[in-house]
Amino acid sequence: MQGESKKRTKLRSTEVTEGVERAPHRAMFRAMGYDDKDLSSPLVGIANPAADITPCNVHLDDVAQTAYDGIDESGGMPIEFGTITVSDAISMGTEGMKASLISREVIADSVELVSFAERMDALVTVAGCDKNLPGMMMAAIRTDLPSVFLYGGSIMPGEHEGREITVQSLFEGVGTVASGEMTEEELDEMERNACPGAGACGGMFTANTMSSISEVIGLAPLGAASPPAESDERYEVAHETGKIVLDAVESDRRPSDILTKESFENAITLQAAMGGSTNGVLHVLAMAAEADIDLSIEEFDEISSQTPKIANLQPGGSHVMKDLHEIGGVPVVIRRLLAGGYLHGDAMTITGNTIAEELETLNLPSDEEIDVDFLATVDDPFHKEGAIKILTGNLSPHGGVLKVTGNEGFNLTGPARVFDGEEEAMAYVQEGEIESGEILVIRNEGPQGGPGMREMLGVTAAVVGQGYEDDVALLTDGRFSGATRGPMIGHIAPEAATGGPIAALEDGDTVTVDVRERELSVDLSEEALNARLEDWEPPEPEYEGGFLRKYADMFGSAANGAVTNPAAKRNK
Repeated sequence: MQGESKKRTKLRSTEVTEGVERAPHRAMFRAMGYDDKDLSSPLVGIANPAADITPCNVHLDDVAQTAYDGIDESGGMPIEFGTITVSDAISMGTEGMKASLISREVIADSVELVSFAERMDALVTVAGCDKNLPGMMMAAIRTDLPSVFLYGGSIMPGEHEGREITVQSLFEGVGTVASGEMTEEELDEMERNACPGAGACGGMFTANTMSSISEVIGLAPLGAASPPAESDERYEVAHETGKIVLDAVESDRRPSDILTKESFENAITLQAAMGGSTNGVLHVLAMAAEADIDLSIEEFDEISSQTPKIANLQPGGSHVMKDLHEIGGVPVVIRRLLAGGYLHGDAMTITGNTIAEELETLNLPSDEEIDVDFLATVDDPFHKEGAIKILTGNLSPHGGVLKVTGNEGFNLTGPARVFDGEEEAMAYVQEGEIESGEILVIRNEGPQGGPGMREMLGVTAAVVGQGYEDDVALLTDGRFSGATRGPMIGHIAPEAATGGPIAALEDGDTVTVDVRERELSVDLSEEALNARLEDWEPPEPEYEGGFLRKYADMFGSAANGAVTNPAAKRNK
């Protein structure tokens, strides 16, 4: 399909808009203000997770309305419908965080359900908070309707004592207060200034990782990720989305025409080069599964090891997405990677152009004009290898995921301190019990065991906030926030609840974390480890019913994206 011009197929919406027998259906549309012109136009669904639950999504009604206007002016029939969101930041550190990853699945399912039921011809999928982004892109892939992904943009940074701060600063500040190095009064002052308005977290956390990926994978136009939430440019992007989706309908351009193995390799390359969130591994695997494209977790390490890290944004650096936007946004990173031979420039995008062709249409500053301390060249990168590392060994036969934000040669062998759940670990950290050289282990927090694979920014930030970024490691079968930094290894698979080796660990076992050698192991023989696992009994399900019980039974392994769609490749 690539490079070919196709003619629009018969609109699916004619099933509800054409013929004498559809008079009752048309009457329902007319009740909502649609007219004959609308009813003869492509029916474009706008999936909108707007909510007062999180600043990431609080403005999305305005973003969706602007896309609505763009669709209407371009000759489409826009129909907006809602779906859910949860706030990762507000649920962080609570039992409620178990709902986060599940919300990704509910979003994808709900968008598929509505677009299927109402016979929609195309989609604009709007997203704000972290799980919105992969959920919406998974829905577009699964429905395979002409679709454009529309990000709501990120929040502007706050300010404290002349420096930029984000919500990451607050989570780490909690640990700093616990260690006695910050007063509660200063933390209170930071709290009141860290989040000045609408938009997703501003660093290269999960939302901005996935929005950046949406550009390079071809589901959003280049330049769409970086405009801040409350900027005029964000609304220009939203309006342009309406034009692009109608062109995609006219050309019958679908995700299956755009996404290839090379598209996903581009996504991994960009994630590694920009220091993207570890959650990007989970979500890109899930998207590939939806697209029926073979992709293994090992490929993230292979590509990252050959990709220079050229962006230095929070949490590893000090800058945020709005700073990158001011020098041209994600396309300037893509341009450097493409010129260096690290990307497939012939991969297609939703505009009908290839990545290379689309770059030529943008008015970007030249590389010579860009002189900032947070973007390097491929010839003189911040690190020769990308930020994503996949560690394996007898503790993680199917892999564990680390994002390097500091010492890329981190190597620690020390005693394990094992916790069955996040709450136990957080109490230990907050009570100041950590000892230098320890390796903290949090298990039974995986997709099935959690259930829901909680992010644990509260714990990781408290560890770093107490000054243990360089001499304590943390391992878990759960997840981390994109704002996490330090030697924190998550997504350990198989998870404890399914009898993975992490279930056999005991306090005092000697564990090795060697980033350079990609090793995650315990000093036990295969026989000793197997003997412990033979005596192991799976924990009783914590929830007897409801969505937590249902999804505990549905989730696949984190090594394959923790997907629930039965048709996706869950056991590649």
